[in-house]
Amino acid sequence: MKTCSCRYIFPLMVSLLISLWLWSCQQIPEPKQQADNCWIAKDVTGNVCIPSNPSKIVTLWQSHFASALVLDVTPIASGDFGDIPEYLRKKSQGVQSLGSEPNLEKILRLKPDLIISSSRLQNIYQVLSKIAPTVMVYQPRPPLTWKGNLETLASILGKEKEANQVLENYERRIEELKAALGESRLTTQVSVATVTQTYGIYSYGSQPTIGMILNDLGFQRPPSQRGDFFSKENISEETLLDIDGDILFLSYSNDEASKKLFDSLQQNPLWQKLNVVQKNRVYIVDSAHWYSFNALAANAILDDLEKYLVNEHGSEARRGVDESQ
Repeated sequence: MKTCSCRYIFPLMVSLLISLWLWSCQQIPEPKQQADNCWIAKDVTGNVCIPSNPSKIVTLWQSHFASALVLDVTPIASGDFGDIPEYLRKKSQGVQSLGSEPNLEKILRLKPDLIISSSRLQNIYQVLSKIAPTVMVYQPRPPLTWKGNLETLASILGKEKEANQVLENYERRIEELKAALGESRLTTQVSVATVTQTYGIYSYGSQPTIGMILNDLGFQRPPSQRGDFFSKENISEETLLDIDGDILFLSYSNDEASKKLFDSLQQNPLWQKLNVVQKNRVYIVDSAHWYSFNALAANAILDDLEKYLVNEHGSEARRGVDESQ
């Protein structure tokens, strides 16, 4: 006679108990469709009654958190974080981290009055909506852009005026940087690539934030990086010419395996033959903001471009690959 293995039953029972506990302990009622102190918004799940002046906001995606910050709203907690990236560190002091995957029990204890989630977490929407009104926003890859993300958060939080000011400031910075770079930018090919243990070497097209910024500045891209796409993965060592250009911005993942892969790449004779390597125009950048979809990340990218292409270009302070070791 066959017996049932407990190793399958026990995790199921634990999951059921947690779900029941979340339902029984939460004190916030299910959002109403009409109320004096809220307004109706439509998201990927349907209609959501959003509080007019939420004061305890939880965000579950890093770029939603950053977009809230730039709109002068500080969430009490945010998910999608391992370590908080450098470009957000100063602005996120006192904000609780919910980890890479949201801790539902911790969210419940915080008693938020609004949760801003991403469509990646749509499978837990029903639980989240029992804790507090939950807006489920599409997460990229595109068509969502950093500007679209900002405008979406502004509409949720009633911060359209602040969002317009952020966009105006960005356009002003673009014009200032154009003037500082001069007309040579119009014939300069800028390449953007990443080295990771998981995906190997890959490059970026026009869809990520950096692609849009380079386009706004009028830079050219290498032939393999032109077009409406996000990235091209698994570039082989034999096709390294795909990441060549007049300038290369390169990043690698913050893990030992990726660092070793990057070190190995630099020893490759094909790497040494790249035009951009021979001209010492390779700059190491932080992928945490270079590939994020928010205004703070976009401004951090502009800071890097000004640093490497305006302030340090042609000076002995120029940083290339050798200085990254």
